[in-house]
Amino acid sequence: MNPLEYKEFYDKVGKINGWDFSNVKSVSEGTRWDLYREVMKVCKKSDILLDIGTGGGEAILSIAEFALLLVGIDQSTGMIETATRNSAKSGIPNVRFLMMEAENLGFPDDFFNVVSCRHSEFFAKEVAKVLIKGGTFLTQQVSENDKSNIKEAFGRGQAFGTKAGTLKHQYITKLSEAGFSDIQAFEFNVIEYYQTAEDLIFLLKHTPIIPDFGRNEVDFQILQQFIKENQTQKGIRTNSERFIIVAKY
Repeated sequence: MNPLEYKEFYDKVGKINGWDFSNVKSVSEGTRWDLYREVMKVCKKSDILLDIGTGGGEAILSIAEFALLLVGIDQSTGMIETATRNSAKSGIPNVRFLMMEAENLGFPDDFFNVVSCRHSEFFAKEVAKVLIKGGTFLTQQVSENDKSNIKEAFGRGQAFGTKAGTLKHQYITKLSEAGFSDIQAFEFNVIEYYQTAEDLIFLLKHTPIIPDFGRNEVDFQILQQFIKENQTQKGIRTNSERFIIVAKY
C-alpha cells in the first residue's frame, strides 16, 4: 500500500470500527507489553498528553483519569469521527480529538508533558518540538516479523521481506538526531491463537497485515489452507511481535 491507499483504508475502517478489536476472540502465550500501561506509569495528574494516531480514541479514553488533559490526533477523518462519537458516549470531559497530520503538529512549542504513539507513524523532530524539556515519548510499533506465518502463506504483507529490526533502528536513530536521550527499547513476541476463522478474517479485513485482503477470491483459498495447517486445540496459531521505545527529551 502507498500512503494514499493507507489513508483510504484507515478512513473506511475508522468509520466502521475505529481501532476496536474487543470482539475478536483470541488468547496469547508469552509476556505482552501494554503501551498505555507504560504511559500511565509516567503520567502525572497535572500532565497534558498527546496521542498520535489515536484511531477511535479507545486507548486514551481508558486512561483519561491519569492526566489533566489528553489530546488524540489522527490523519483519518473516519477515525476521528469514531473517536468523537466514543468520546460523546463516554462523557469524559478531559479528552479532545483533532484531525491532524503527525508530520505537522499544530500545537505550541513545549506544550505536552507526555507524547504517545501506538502502531502509527511519527516524526521525531515534530514530537521534540511540542514536548517540554524533560518530557517523555513512548511508542509501540509493529515489528517486521509480526504474523510471520500468515505473511509467508500469502507471499505478501506489512513489511514482508524487510530485515527484522529495521524500523526500530530507524526510529531510534531519528529520535537521537532530534535530541532525545535515555532511549530504551523493549521487544516482545507472543504466540496468538484466534478462536475461529471469523475472528481471523475480521483481523485481516480491519488491519493492513495483508494489504487488500479479500479483494481476490484466491485470498480465501489461501486462508482456508493456512487455517488447516495452523489449527490447534487452542485456536488458529500465529504470532504478535512488537517493540516499544521510551525516550526522554
